[in-house]
Amino acid sequence: MRVGLLTGGGDCPGLNAVIRAVVRKGERHYGDELVGFLDGWKGVLDRQTMPLDVERCRGILPKGGTMLGTSRTNPYKVEGGSQRALDNLRAEGIDALVAIGGDDTLGVANKLAGEGLMVVGVPKTIDNDLSATEVTFGFDTAVQIATDAIDRLHTTAESHDRVMVVEVMGRHAGWIATQAGIAGGAAEILIPEEPFDIDAICERLKGRHNRGRYASLVVVAEGTVPVEGTMEVQSGELDAFGHVRLGGIANRVAQGIEERTGFETRVTILGHVQRGGTPTAFDRILATRFGIAAIDAAHAGATGQMVALQAGHIVLVPLEEAVGASKTVDPDLYHGVAEAFFG
Repeated sequence: MRVGLLTGGGDCPGLNAVIRAVVRKGERHYGDELVGFLDGWKGVLDRQTMPLDVERCRGILPKGGTMLGTSRTNPYKVEGGSQRALDNLRAEGIDALVAIGGDDTLGVANKLAGEGLMVVGVPKTIDNDLSATEVTFGFDTAVQIATDAIDRLHTTAESHDRVMVVEVMGRHAGWIATQAGIAGGAAEILIPEEPFDIDAICERLKGRHNRGRYASLVVVAEGTVPVEGTMEVQSGELDAFGHVRLGGIANRVAQGIEERTGFETRVTILGHVQRGGTPTAFDRILATRFGIAAIDAAHAGATGQMVALQAGHIVLVPLEEAVGASKTVDPDLYHGVAEAFFG
């Protein structure tokens, strides 16, 4: 078989591990010819490719990012884009395509599968908000990076009697904020699933400080919003999939805290630091397992399916099921565990 690969959406640690696994088993076990499309669906539309083989993939396992490049190009937002994508894939002689990405990338893959493309999806999002899989690779690395940052900020906050507000990624789901906040001992964790009341937060922070705690860490996911009518938030430009470019909610939260409490408050926005660098061992292993399962699924003719982790096993689920809705934070984890340490 001639198998194509692409990586779409935001980069995250573990992408190269997936590519390496698909190429390794595809070439050595099945005798496949592997080809990578550059910059996600953009490479399919522009017919920009690179050959992939075991030799080219040497040394990429511990590297972050993606050797294929990525973009947020949406073929369905380009006139005639879906047909051009199908035509180019046929012209390249692609028998099966492995699409590695999140909700948007796999949403495109699902639509193209419905138009006759032989495609297998691999779930990728550091936000961990993709349905049908217990966890996605890159998430563990992001949580570890955020936890390390929180640990470091505790000491400087204590030295200056400050409140530190840490902004982490999480557009629709606050998995990173919740788990890093619990692991890092945050005083408050703000997530998109739970609109926050800035006045209630400030009352709890004042209570902490009145008890002799002169430093507090507040972790906030980038997609977090206040209770309607309590604070103004900024709006940004949209990408090709209609998503607002986020970032900056931590500044509004910090301003609100300082105005209401008088406590000196500083902001750290981790941003793309969470995406970059070496993946953890967990993410390397999970990504490798996903890659092996994806090439096996392609040879089994499992079109329109996505590899997923369920109960410790790699299984196949319909792409339609995977992209149907975001996986949000478990209320028991947030209210039952995280909230026990607020204030």
